[in-house]
Amino acid sequence: MPIDVSAALAAEPRRAEIGWHHKDVQLYHLGLGAGTLATDPDELRYTLESRLQVLPSFATVAGAGTAAFGGMGAPGIDVDLAAVLHGGQTVRVHRPIPVTGRAVQTSKVAAVYDKGKAAVIVLRTEASDDDGPLWTNDAQIFVRGEGGFGGDRGPSDRLTVPERAPDRTVERPVREDQALLYRLSGDWNPLHADPAFAELAGFDRPILHGLCTYGMTLKAVTDTLLDGDVSRITAYRTRFAGVVFPGETLRVRMWAEEGRVQVTVTAAERDDAPVLADTLVEHS
Repeated sequence: MPIDVSAALAAEPRRAEIGWHHKDVQLYHLGLGAGTLATDPDELRYTLESRLQVLPSFATVAGAGTAAFGGMGAPGIDVDLAAVLHGGQTVRVHRPIPVTGRAVQTSKVAAVYDKGKAAVIVLRTEASDDDGPLWTNDAQIFVRGEGGFGGDRGPSDRLTVPERAPDRTVERPVREDQALLYRLSGDWNPLHADPAFAELAGFDRPILHGLCTYGMTLKAVTDTLLDGDVSRITAYRTRFAGVVFPGETLRVRMWAEEGRVQVTVTAAERDDAPVLADTLVEHS
């Protein structure tokens, strides 16, 4: 079997030193669509170094974007990358991410679940600096054809959409060049830039990075319900439910509860086709 669960879980974590500067943070935010109204004073907290704050989702690209798939080369993991999908992402921040910093990042396989026809590998990436833990990333990697080995199915993270109208609904346009800008933060997959490659993958044209949609959604929730204060965010998770094409519009529906915001994201122009599901922002 290509996945040796025992070997994968027992492997020593991979360790790397990473660093980032305010320019990395600004580039990431611009890749999420920040500063579309460049003179909007509220956008300056994402674009101007003297006022800069860091969206927690930046943890997925810090160190040139190794968080999502940094553990796929671990002992016990030998799978066809063509069968791999990024199924979900969780970021938990232990304190606000500094604008400029250095950290030690460790990556390991935290769990392997048996979903029958597929396996789900949970890749955990943790970062700490001299002041202690910064963030924990869990990427849920869906591997088609690798299930059926008799393992634990894992927890269910499905959320029931509240039976009431959303408290807020906002729309966020995806620029035609947004994937080209976002990929400069570290995800160089040609699926997001090369029409010929996208066609080979079964798409009419390049698609937006799922983690770009992930970041855009967190920014929308922060600006709409959290007074633009990223320091209030403690955790953020989602399941990737569908693709987004540059030029489309994200429709973000939000239900506010005590200490959390439940979210759904759809593609407005495609009859609200699902994009992000089981999405939750936890906050103080």
